[in-house]
Amino acid sequence: MLDLNPLQIDTEIARIARVMMTRNSEIGNDIISDLRTKLTMEELAGLLLVGIERILWFDVDAVCWTIEQMIPADIMQEIRKIANFALYQQLIRQKLIPGIDFSIDADGKLLLNYKAKTALAKSKG
Repeated sequence: MLDLNPLQIDTEIARIARVMMTRNSEIGNDIISDLRTKLTMEELAGLLLVGIERILWFDVDAVCWTIEQMIPADIMQEIRKIANFALYQQLIRQKLIPGIDFSIDADGKLLLNYKAKTALAKSKG
């Protein structure tokens, strides 16, 4: 799709973060519709993730609202893919074995055995 320079990317992330904090569905839908014309689904999901990260530490309620009210299902699916991929990489770096210690089901849900759950819990804490 359209290549955005770093300033444009930061501007779009700031717009996303502002709409998350205002909790205005109409503006959120307009911004997402506009970005769909400029970005791939993966890029849009990535921008939303960064926007969530920007406000997570000072407005958790806005993050919850965003996840429940603003992000369409297809983009949420892409966000899950990105998150699962990051977790998959983390588990591999911890010497766990795909298909044995963890896997992903047909719906994209990450499946973890006890060893993988323990490894993730340790890396959080």
